[in-house]
Amino acid sequence: MSTAQDRNPGDPDARATVERTIRVDQAGEFGAVRIYEGQLAALRWTGRGKSEASRKIAAMARAEQTHNREFDRLLAARRVRPTILSPLWSVAGFALGAATALMGDKAAMACTVAIEETIDEHYAAQAAALGDDEAELRATIETFRAEEIAHKNEALASGAEQAPAYAALTGAIKAGSRLAIWLSSRV
Repeated sequence: MSTAQDRNPGDPDARATVERTIRVDQAGEFGAVRIYEGQLAALRWTGRGKSEASRKIAAMARAEQTHNREFDRLLAARRVRPTILSPLWSVAGFALGAATALMGDKAAMACTVAIEETIDEHYAAQAAALGDDEAELRATIETFRAEEIAHKNEALASGAEQAPAYAALTGAIKAGSRLAIWLSSRV
């Protein structure tokens, strides 16, 4: 099966599907880097820069930086226009990261759970939509998806569900993430 082979009228063709995939994933990984940068900054501001949570977040941030570099490379190699919303995602990501870390270590981990659960679903849908003609891109997405699931599991093991107003916090972050995905794939 090839990418966009079974598309309906009005659905993007194979090229547009790949462009949307790379555009939104680059934006998402950039946003994740900025969230972790905001969390690490807030942890330093509050004297928790050497805490266990800070070490875990720094490790997750390094993985997101690797993902972001790969999607930056794919943007250039495939000549895909990045989203024009990157400046907004830079500010919003940093602010979300700082705000959740200022709420406490468990809230920072709850943010990770919300983001990674949303990305898990998003990457699964993308991998399913890519055909054999995009096996390399699909493999990259599946590899990164596995790493995102590991981040979610690490955050859960670190007490994310004990964050104040966990359900409301993660629900709001997931809704914002889904909106950012939708906008970044198109704008």
